[in-house]
Amino acid sequence: MGTGMRTDAPLGPEIWIRGPVPAPEPVPPEPVHASATPRRYSFVGAHGGAGTSTLATVYGGHDCGRDWPEPAAPRSVLLVARTHASGLRSALRTLEVFRHGEAPPGLDLDAVVLVADAPGRLPRPLAQRIKVIEAVIDVYRVPWVSAWRLGDLTGPPPRETAALARLTARTA
Repeated sequence: MGTGMRTDAPLGPEIWIRGPVPAPEPVPPEPVHASATPRRYSFVGAHGGAGTSTLATVYGGHDCGRDWPEPAAPRSVLLVARTHASGLRSALRTLEVFRHGEAPPGLDLDAVVLVADAPGRLPRPLAQRIKVIEAVIDVYRVPWVSAWRLGDLTGPPPRETAALARLTARTA
């Protein structure tokens, strides 16, 4: 047994290949996934003056104002509201419309975008209402931008909105 050969190994057929080995069949490329193309969004205001026009201009997307998206508009909805008391109430009411299935068929509510109604920190009661919204859906916050108030939408989006800019494929 000094030959180094195992005698207890199971015996099986020995296969020898003569000549060139054929190339393996080409594997088709993987299909392009939908995520390769940025998703397009419709900005829908929960109330008048929410900021849908400004957001659609700055971040790209379709401005629906307070209307539901038309059939040709993107079916992915970003619900927009201001951070004042009535704006947050309107956002919660619209969330209920989606929750109860009362929104037009085929719409997909992706997130809520809350636009600051004034510079500075929010009062505690408003911050608590925002936590309620954040408990049920993704929320993107947009700070007060003085230039936007003056109609200047040419600058880059605020740094604090980097996540929203990534979502809409705009750079912050």
